[in-house]
Amino acid sequence: MSAVLDDVTREKLLADPSVLLGDRDLMRALVAAREAEVGHNVIDIRGRAMEALETRLDRLEVAHESVISAAFDNQSGMAVIHRAVLALLEPQDAAGFVENLQAEVAPLLRVDTLRLVFESDEPQPGLPDQIILAPKGAVARLIAGGRRNPRGDDIILRKAAAITQTVHGMEVASEALIPLDLGPDHPPALLLMGSAEPGRFSPAHGTDLLRFFGQVFRLALMGWLRE
Repeated sequence: MSAVLDDVTREKLLADPSVLLGDRDLMRALVAAREAEVGHNVIDIRGRAMEALETRLDRLEVAHESVISAAFDNQSGMAVIHRAVLALLEPQDAAGFVENLQAEVAPLLRVDTLRLVFESDEPQPGLPDQIILAPKGAVARLIAGGRRNPRGDDIILRKAAAITQTVHGMEVASEALIPLDLGPDHPPALLLMGSAEPGRFSPAHGTDLLRFFGQVFRLALMGWLRE
């Protein structure tokens, strides 16, 4: 080794051998040289162990990056929901509350449509586009999305169903459905969000932030319904 390395390099390596350990490519070359020296019929356990540790390290780094990315996305999503909640609470009357849904809240949530579906057999002319009146049982049918088995009353994230396209009022690719329980004196209601992006809402996504938004929306809506 001394015949190949100059004195300065040799002294640096002797003073701090960890420099070699911190360089993956160099360590890989050293292990390969050692295995070539001992021959193909001899297995160097240390080399195999290092390869296994290197693989585990790569996996840990990928997992670490995924955790950081998920935490960043969660923090960003939380900030979006907080701004949307503030927009919900800003209007001073029921008309402003309804108008704000598409004008302010929808852009904050990065959705193309935001519809509030009420079950009612009584026609109400002159309603804004954000409010949809539907016959009894419509909310359950929208939630089922054409399935024979009901989906329950939890938040649903999915590819847009054919049955909801007319409610959105435009073609969307993915949607979120948030059932609203407005109390025994009111029929079932549904907050429907639609996006032209196919991956905006997916069953694999978490629903905690949307659940929080739905709870605030429900309380705000019940307050306006009492007036």
